[in-house]
Amino acid sequence: MRALLLVASHIAVAIFGFMAGIFALPILMAPDAPQAETVAAAQVGATYTGEFRRDLKDSDFLHWGEGVISVGPDAITLLGQLAPGPAYKLYLSPEFVETETGFEAIRSSMVQVGPVDTFENFVVPVGADIDLERYNTVIIWCESFSQFITAARYR
Repeated sequence: MRALLLVASHIAVAIFGFMAGIFALPILMAPDAPQAETVAAAQVGATYTGEFRRDLKDSDFLHWGEGVISVGPDAITLLGQLAPGPAYKLYLSPEFVETETGFEAIRSSMVQVGPVDTFENFVVPVGADIDLERYNTVIIWCESFSQFITAARYR
């Protein structure tokens, strides 16, 4: 019985350590966040703005974003924060969604703009082939865990 408890406790600690590593590694490996001045310079020429809020349906204490998002022909920027996590991607959507189910239902009509590597402020370049007028919402999605993080309607 003692051996079984010992094995079970070691397995539990290993699982906890693995989970903590998955959570901490992106934070430790993240590049430095752009300064507010850098974000402000990238916002010049932005056509639209929106706001990430913590109170969306599938946002919780581990999956959230808050701050002002600016959308322009050259870049999408955030002056704010995101909950840390691995493999975040920025998508543009033709419809506002705030749940994983909603995201998966219309994913095929979205366009992936690029990776989000920082958790405080970001600047994501917009490709010349992306027509901002076809979309109205910015979404942050975690590819590793198929997890909704946040969304903001920009028009």
